[in-house]
Amino acid sequence: MDRRRPFLSLLACLSFWLGGCAAGGDPRRPIPTTLIPAKAPAGQLVVVLPGRGDNLDSLTRTGIAQIIQQKWPGADVMLTGLTMPYYRQGQATVRLHDEIMAPARQRYRQVWLVGISLGGLGALLYDQAHPDEAAGLLLLSPYLGDRAIHREIRTAGGLDAWQPGPPQPLGPATFQHELWRSLKDWSHRPERTRTTWVAYGASERFRRSIELMSPQLPASHVLMLPGHHNWKLWRGALEALLDRAGPPQP
Repeated sequence: MDRRRPFLSLLACLSFWLGGCAAGGDPRRPIPTTLIPAKAPAGQLVVVLPGRGDNLDSLTRTGIAQIIQQKWPGADVMLTGLTMPYYRQGQATVRLHDEIMAPARQRYRQVWLVGISLGGLGALLYDQAHPDEAAGLLLLSPYLGDRAIHREIRTAGGLDAWQPGPPQPLGPATFQHELWRSLKDWSHRPERTRTTWVAYGASERFRRSIELMSPQLPASHVLMLPGHHNWKLWRGALEALLDRAGPPQP
């Protein structure tokens, strides 16, 4: 049995995501994608994972592909419709790998992941399941679980001081604990922390949880901007992260 499947199916249990409006999709079908090619043959691909409220059509209308190619003109961009139904059926990471990442790595020298909110969580889950397959992660306001695990880590004195104990089998009671264990382990993965950037809003709801994670990264890789959890923040934040990361090396 692929142990990643129960891990991801537990996203359906997260109370935050069960309320409010989420984009639909049919996980019986391949993940919908749109490829926006660079003007010249590209050695890099940037794969964009949407937030809870976006699907492929709305993601296209945000202009995010144009933002990426203004800053990284030598990169192809792939927008995806990896929406909530794929996560709820426990297929998000498996499908992302099999349908998008593995084929892309055969064609491109580097494949980067841009994850927005829920997509930021998706990028982190992918990195946990497939370490170092992605050349870099650009995370915009990533969702990092519920308040109980955040309180546990704060009470311990932060992620460095937190002692997660022995690894546990993945299940409803251990899912978020094991996700944060993987973030704590970034202290032993300089190759990942050097290639991960995160941006978030000073007034957004995920600020406190992101600030539990951000000390794992170099200070220059973390950007807090004025704003809330929305596209008004994310467009400018992505431009800034692309500038900081710099164009991928040919």
